[in-house]
Amino acid sequence: MKKRKGYPVYPLTAAQKFHFFYQNFCPKKEVLNIGTSLTIGVDLDFGELKQAIYKAYERCDSMRLRFAHDKEGTYYQYVVDKEERDIEYVDFTGKTMEEAEETMKAWTRVPFKRDDSPMNRIVMIKTPDGYQGVYLLVDHMTMDAQSLICFLKDIIELYCNAKYEGVPYPKDMASYIEQVEKDLAYEAGSKAQARDAAYFQRLIESSEPIYNGIDGPELLEAERKRSGNPDARAAINVSDSVDSALDIFHLEAEPTKRLMDFCEKYHVSLATLLLMGLRTYFQKMNGNDDVSINTAIARRATVKEKKSGGTRIHSFPFRTIISPDHTFLDGIYEIRDLQNEYFRHANYDPVAYFAYRSRLYPNPQGQTYEPMSLTYQPLTLKEKGLDQLGDIQYKTKWYPNGATTQAMYLTVMHRPEDNGLDFNFEHQVKAVSREKLEYLYYYLCRIMFKGVENPDLSIGEIIKLV
Repeated sequence: MKKRKGYPVYPLTAAQKFHFFYQNFCPKKEVLNIGTSLTIGVDLDFGELKQAIYKAYERCDSMRLRFAHDKEGTYYQYVVDKEERDIEYVDFTGKTMEEAEETMKAWTRVPFKRDDSPMNRIVMIKTPDGYQGVYLLVDHMTMDAQSLICFLKDIIELYCNAKYEGVPYPKDMASYIEQVEKDLAYEAGSKAQARDAAYFQRLIESSEPIYNGIDGPELLEAERKRSGNPDARAAINVSDSVDSALDIFHLEAEPTKRLMDFCEKYHVSLATLLLMGLRTYFQKMNGNDDVSINTAIARRATVKEKKSGGTRIHSFPFRTIISPDHTFLDGIYEIRDLQNEYFRHANYDPVAYFAYRSRLYPNPQGQTYEPMSLTYQPLTLKEKGLDQLGDIQYKTKWYPNGATTQAMYLTVMHRPEDNGLDFNFEHQVKAVSREKLEYLYYYLCRIMFKGVENPDLSIGEIIKLV
């Protein structure tokens, strides 16, 4: 396919194929939906807001993305010139907040048509608490959390520029297609790709990982019994149903600040501390020094990458083997150094990673070494340009789509109200219970705070103390 409806077409990137790959296996196609709302405690001019939304569409290519497949079933993407759909308006006044939320959850569970169709929906909303703003639904193959936040921020800045004197017009967004062309050039057998492949293949070849369960080694022991192989190292941790729930645990602003202060003092990211906390939890529960967790990398180092929209997340297993004799700080630095290596090679295709690993260590389909995935989302709108609104209160909310192909996925993000942390656990209802998540969250916090307060304690001592 060269053109579609007069527009040049492009193959899917590795990040898009990764989503496409698991969506193909999922009976619920809404698994790729991301639903969110942003509301502000101020009366909005909805006519002006609608114009700002159209303008934001015009400035963001990936919000005008379409997909189409050829006779062989291969999918391509193209960008249309403009978005002409009407922007809906829904007033929830007179309803309860719960009813409004249930409606938005229901919107989030409607999958998009895959071919030649818009891959997002925007509704201007007025919520029962008097806040006003937008509900935004996007398909993960066209946007990720970072580009979505960038797009919402653009709408607000365009609106403020039109409504208030002295608010500057926002700087241009970057070209989505330019980034796609870069990714495709990388994937077409570049030297950089060969270097990255060699790095990850070496990592995979070093030795076989081992599965660590959320509540101990039971799943792995059951697999060893079932297969008659006492050395089996992988297990199935998903259920036969992709139905999911979202459970959110809130860490207050003051303890969050203690974690952030530690990160600043030792020059590490919060993602490093979270990985250290999680791997120590699994080490405690399973008695293994060898722990592997899936981790997401945003691939937005340059301004152009940050502002080009689209989905750029690559997710890889992050494996550490850390002895209990090492101090908490040793572990932190080991994770930081490994993260830095990953960042250098993160353009590599995650699907190729998993394919190589399963050829080297063949396991029955559906088995894994990773009990969960982690994403840390450092962006809040507050630090990204809502400061010109003065002290106007605003709220952001994410709505679950009701389906996941993983047993457990943790997204950690900052709350706009107080910069405290929200731990968002999306999990298969039949695979992981809320009680198990409460237990994990409780110990994760205890481990992190014990380590932050006593970074020279050994990991073994911390495990004993908590």
